[in-house]
Amino acid sequence: MKQPLLSLALVAALAAGPALAQDATPAPESDAPAPAANTNIGGALDLGEDANAAPAGAPQAPRTYVKEKFGDWNLQCLEVADADDVCQMYQLLKDATGNPVAEASIFKLANGGQAVAGGTFVVPLETLLSQKLTITVDGGAARRYDYSFCAPVGCYARVGFVAEDIARFKAGAKAKVTIVPALAPDQKVEVEMSLTGFTAAYDQASSLNQ
Repeated sequence: MKQPLLSLALVAALAAGPALAQDATPAPESDAPAPAANTNIGGALDLGEDANAAPAGAPQAPRTYVKEKFGDWNLQCLEVADADDVCQMYQLLKDATGNPVAEASIFKLANGGQAVAGGTFVVPLETLLSQKLTITVDGGAARRYDYSFCAPVGCYARVGFVAEDIARFKAGAKAKVTIVPALAPDQKVEVEMSLTGFTAAYDQASSLNQ
């Protein structure tokens, strides 16, 4: 049979003070009431806190929001204190069955040299990085881009677009983004990146410093 757990009162009594154990001489009988037992458990109790609350004094993370939608592109913005909000184009790329496969974000560059715009593509961790990320517009010539790094949410390709690339996006109907699975290097996964609303969204995107 299992021993019963010690009650909190007994734990408190055991921790109250060694004097109780040291004094083994029985006390003389008295008609006076016995003094109350020391039930101090040694310090204040922690009443807990809201697990979702930000730590005291911690700065709040900037808020992100969708400012507008242009065709198949969202204008995704970040609130900036005492300045204009920073906005980029965003589209979630899905396969033929509607499952999310990748994310695409595009923004203008103020000092990118040949690159007039930048893009960030996030793909699954199980991607074969050596095969690079490939983009075509309306079946035209393909361009390949290296992956930059991986994080717990996926692997990132940080790319630069020259003026000719942006012109193709503006004039095109759809782009195709191709990745290669690491577990099936002989296969390709192709997802469509719609260009509907591209020009309007691009015109509203922020121009960032590299």
